[in-house]
Amino acid sequence: MIKFNVKNREKLLTLMAALVIGLLIADHLVITPLANLWKTRSNRIETLTKSINNGNLLLSREKIIRDRWDYMKTNSLSANVSAAENRVLKSVDRWVQDSQISFTSIKPQWKQGDDDYMTLECQADAYGNIRSVARFLFELEKDPLSLKVDNVEIAARDSEGQQLTLSVRFSGLRLLADQK
Repeated sequence: MIKFNVKNREKLLTLMAALVIGLLIADHLVITPLANLWKTRSNRIETLTKSINNGNLLLSREKIIRDRWDYMKTNSLSANVSAAENRVLKSVDRWVQDSQISFTSIKPQWKQGDDDYMTLECQADAYGNIRSVARFLFELEKDPLSLKVDNVEIAARDSEGQQLTLSVRFSGLRLLADQK
């Protein structure tokens, strides 16, 4: 067994204390900042990788997206407000005739969006059987106009559910940017 004298023991304890203090300082000044930097860079790399993947996905779908946008621009409502309303109302008349639904009212209202678009919101009410209600909604959805169904409510008018009421809110898109 090795015997330590007091001076050697003091030197050893001093050396150990200095080593522990040195490790704490190294951890605080070098290791922790490097670990934080590593985490930050890893997160940034992950974010950039996701961004690149999204960009590549958009690039691969560019033709589809551009074709869809061209279709929307082509079928958006006219720059002339009354012509746009007239086109929507004529479409509604066509849907009513095709579906044989009994139409009670339609309330069109223009809403200003951002600087580059407006919407024509229409609240329509009608009644009929399940076939005529379904056909009316089908005609509305498949119409080439840039329309979006915002809300649909269907309720029974009789106890057997043979007669239904339909309340539908839809909106049409009018692009202003291309028309200036």
